[in-house]
Amino acid sequence: MTSVHAQLDRAFAPLAAAIEAGRIPGGVLGVVDRDGNRATRVIGQAQTVPTSRPMTENTWFDLASLTKVLFTTERILGLAEAGHIDLDAPLVSVIPDYRHYNLDNWERKVTFRQCLGHQTPYPAVFPLYTYGRDPDLLRTFLLQHEFPAGPAVYSDINFILLGIALERIEGKWIREQDPGKGFSWSADPNASAATEDCYWRHRVVVGEVHDDNCSALEGAGHAGLFGTVASVLDFAAAKLGSAGPGALIRKPLSGRRTHGWERPYEGWSGGEKCSPGTIGHTGFTGTGLWIDFERGHAWTLLTNRVHPTRHFDSGILPLRRAVGDAVNAE
Repeated sequence: MTSVHAQLDRAFAPLAAAIEAGRIPGGVLGVVDRDGNRATRVIGQAQTVPTSRPMTENTWFDLASLTKVLFTTERILGLAEAGHIDLDAPLVSVIPDYRHYNLDNWERKVTFRQCLGHQTPYPAVFPLYTYGRDPDLLRTFLLQHEFPAGPAVYSDINFILLGIALERIEGKWIREQDPGKGFSWSADPNASAATEDCYWRHRVVVGEVHDDNCSALEGAGHAGLFGTVASVLDFAAAKLGSAGPGALIRKPLSGRRTHGWERPYEGWSGGEKCSPGTIGHTGFTGTGLWIDFERGHAWTLLTNRVHPTRHFDSGILPLRRAVGDAVNAE
């Protein structure tokens, strides 16, 4: 098996090229194998406006949608394994007031498993934050809002609802729950990668969640987790060491998805050279984690590609694919 240091050397080249081309301010790349060997490397800037700070291996990142797999999926599957919830039961088994003014609607039939696999008719995007800043009222609004049923697409709403279910079960908001070892719901701005110069918050967002809906909800199941390259690799190493062939995070729910995670398909973020036994997920801020169980290694690419704006072609998808292909090159 190729050493993690050789993998890192190959995979670092496309990241360095993206930084040199000015497409992304900075990044941290890490690789770990099932024996616990790991290698990391850092490049570029954690922040460029209004001040400049260098990226370090200890920089905290807004992990964005990695929250879905590092936190929410883990908690939901753990509750199912413990017998506290049935993955094939509807969400109303935990959230009985969900769309309770119309008991015969499709939303009340949506199950935990369908949400984990994005197999629901919710819209891909819904700007919940534009309806106000009261987190209790926004939750109530979402639970009573009538969505037209559309095709099954990747939708944050699935995991916002799973987060509300966790809040009901735990009796406390997401931000009051344990985020997991090495993770947090916010971070020291002086030690964090900056994200966007936000139009509606009127500041550069750093150390607080970038996702608009998560910010307005003051914590949610689809985004909001912060971590370092070490904490993400620790998570991956634990999965490589413990997740057997029947683990639900590896069990397909569709051609593109498992429980919570993505699996390889043509054009996916992990590249073309990973094994079929790979799972992965990305985050809007420029983060990603991929775990190849067959080859026994994982890699994470953490960047601040939305800094200072998301309205710019950072080339993040081809970069992710190039990194993945380099990690898995023979």
